[in-house]
Amino acid sequence: MSNAASQQYLTQQIMTASPAALMHMLYDKAINSLREAIQAIENNEIEARWKANSRALEIVSHMQGTLDMEKGGEIAKNLDRLFAYILSRLPRIDFRNDAQVAREVIGLLEPLRDSWRELAAQGDKPQREAARIASEIAARPAATPASPPPMPAAMTSGRPGYANTARPTGSSDDGKRVTLSA
Repeated sequence: MSNAASQQYLTQQIMTASPAALMHMLYDKAINSLREAIQAIENNEIEARWKANSRALEIVSHMQGTLDMEKGGEIAKNLDRLFAYILSRLPRIDFRNDAQVAREVIGLLEPLRDSWRELAAQGDKPQREAARIASEIAARPAATPASPPPMPAAMTSGRPGYANTARPTGSSDDGKRVTLSA
């Protein structure tokens, strides 16, 4: 396959990929770039190491920058801290020509990449399942709330204004008190 055809295929793959598949591709590319950096260190190819490490740094920076901290909650906060740590480590690959740092970062990224791969392999199955459950719930007849059971006689007997058939009729603004009627 020619380089132009290969590039066209890759572009098509990216344009039609699910968000989970795109995340898997990003993690995979970062990991492969770090492996290239390790190979370049072993071959004493300084420029190749720098290019590969720069690519990994750019990918991790992009993933950190696109985290949705509002919707992502605690997971997004944890990923942000992890990405910040990784971004603090990646320059050491170039400054110290250190393959061990690249191996460390690969070890941090691989479990995340594998999780995204599994999610991407499921496709839209989780969304379809959620939609199916939601439609089943929506199709059920609306349940009418049952009236509360009568208050036990021990709670109402001998107290002025209370009868054995007392029922809650509403609540106050604070939601803690109930007005009773006979």
